[in-house]
Amino acid sequence: MSQATATDSPRVGEHAAGASSRRRDLRRILRPVLMLGGIGLVIAGSLVFWISGGRVVSIDNAYVRAAKEALSTDVAGIVMEVPVREGQQVNKGEVLLRLDPKPFELAVLGARANLGGVTSGLNAMKVEYKRMLSDVQVKQSQVALDQVNTDRLAGLVKSGGVTRAEYDNARYQLATNLQAVEALKLAAAVQLARLGGDPEVDVHIMSDYIQAKARLDEARRQLDHTVIYAPFAGVVTQVETVQQGMYLAAAAAAFGLVSTERTWIEANPKETELTHVKVGNPVSVTIDTYPGRRWNCTVESIAPNSGSEFSILPAQNTSGNWVKVVQRIPVRVKCDRHADDPAFRAGMSVIADIDTGHRRTWRELF
Repeated sequence: MSQATATDSPRVGEHAAGASSRRRDLRRILRPVLMLGGIGLVIAGSLVFWISGGRVVSIDNAYVRAAKEALSTDVAGIVMEVPVREGQQVNKGEVLLRLDPKPFELAVLGARANLGGVTSGLNAMKVEYKRMLSDVQVKQSQVALDQVNTDRLAGLVKSGGVTRAEYDNARYQLATNLQAVEALKLAAAVQLARLGGDPEVDVHIMSDYIQAKARLDEARRQLDHTVIYAPFAGVVTQVETVQQGMYLAAAAAAFGLVSTERTWIEANPKETELTHVKVGNPVSVTIDTYPGRRWNCTVESIAPNSGSEFSILPAQNTSGNWVKVVQRIPVRVKCDRHADDPAFRAGMSVIADIDTGHRRTWRELF
């Protein structure tokens, strides 16, 4: 019994040694396979991820924009009424502010009276021209009579029927009346020139009338501009800066109006991200203020210039210390909103994911 056990012990040892050797050989073979296989798997996964990626451009430099206006008027006056309050929703055409109209109403009355006076004066000029023509005809008749008398006295002075003095008086009277006729014709010509060469001209097309009418129209326009109306539907803000009784200078901003309808998303991607972005691409929009909500939008337009092109101090790219900086091109995104959607407020932070529809190929690797 002990002899058999002694015989089996070397065999067991040999078997264990062989198994350990096989395991070492297996590890020696698997180690490079696993190492190379892991590297290959990472490379393959990276390639698959790269090829399947690049379709969506995610932009976090994006904000809600809205049409806004600093309300003002081009006439100066005393604020009479501010019928709106801070944060009030107003409709297009609703009255936002009224100035005291009394000075402007008086200006309209004065301009209307001036227009009436100018119209009467022009009509009087037409009548005056006709009177001048009548004076010319009367004076010409007098000249004809003087000519007859002068001719008759010329024959009598030779025969001694009249004195030389009587003849000279008649001759000088004829010369005087002839000059008077020419003076009257000249005055009539001046009057006709004032009428534009047409004695029957319509006074409504004459320059004096047009000028007076323009003054009346301007006075009426200024009266109309004493009332500020909402140019679009929106929410008024900073209303408390204007109080009843204060003097509002011409072109001075009264308060602000922010549209609730004309809103959009302005995204500012890097220029290198715009390679495949086109107008009409679908955009998925999320707003930081409303987590979990998503809007389906569309690229409406791509700006023809970078944001720095219209800056007050544009980059001096021709200088010797030029450094290349990646520019950002504004992209306007239009969103289709529903009645139950939360409000879009100007300045809200947005994340815009633009689906370009582009799929990468192997060629782009090389």
